[in-house]
Amino acid sequence: MTRAFAIVVVGVVIFAQLAVASAQTEQISDGQSTLESASVSENLPSLPSAPQGKSTVLGGTIMSVDQVRDELTLKIVGQRPTKILFDERTQVFRDGRKIPLRDLTSDDHASVETLLDGTRVFALSIHILSLSPQGSFQGKILNYNPETRKLTVSAVRFPDSVKFLLPINTPVVRKGQSQFSSVPSGVSDLVKDALVSVTFQSGKEGRSVVRKITILAIPGSVFVFAGKLSSLDMHTSSFVLIDPRDVKSYQISFDPTRLPASQDLHEGADIRVVATYDGARYVATALTVK
Repeated sequence: MTRAFAIVVVGVVIFAQLAVASAQTEQISDGQSTLESASVSENLPSLPSAPQGKSTVLGGTIMSVDQVRDELTLKIVGQRPTKILFDERTQVFRDGRKIPLRDLTSDDHASVETLLDGTRVFALSIHILSLSPQGSFQGKILNYNPETRKLTVSAVRFPDSVKFLLPINTPVVRKGQSQFSSVPSGVSDLVKDALVSVTFQSGKEGRSVVRKITILAIPGSVFVFAGKLSSLDMHTSSFVLIDPRDVKSYQISFDPTRLPASQDLHEGADIRVVATYDGARYVATALTVK
């Protein structure tokens, strides 16, 4: 029995020694791992701070994403595609929730907060929207192709133009004075130089898809305006009238030789004018100065 007891004691001692040796080995291993991690962290280059300056928000459709060059191309309505750089400093969100940079894909609709980094555009943050954003654009029709259903509209005061895709059965309605809006409207009103307001939604490949077109005037349309004369330019034979019915200002041209009442025009005068939209301007055909 004494011999059996001695064997048990020896076994316990050996087990304890093995346990201590194992613990010491683990401590050494942990220490080496910590040193290696610290060494790796010290060798990693730290990212520079983001570029400084005033930020600009750009909205559009992501046409392409190059994860190798850290670059995306954003299609903005009415402008050329813009290349934007990004890196680990760029924050990406989808519907308000942060997502990894690798989840950036083309055809996403995004709002990008940008800064100039020298001559390059850098993305501070990218907010992706699951739903296609809507917008509106007012201008003059340059061309409409019924076969391709492509509509080109230019801004009234700017040379830029925007191309739209017109789906079948898109609502086309007239709006404005009763004698104009009471006439049934349709794609036949989509003529050159017609004044329109386009409600659209961004589609794939940066294409703007029309949801509704409001016709404001077409060449040959007759309108009656009444209100106070805001400004008068006898050199160009034109004046600006503010119509209180829609609180809008209208620039109207006139021929003094055909409208003798134009000699009585002065700023602040109450006037009534019948004008025709000729595709470039409103031209007075009758004028009454009160």
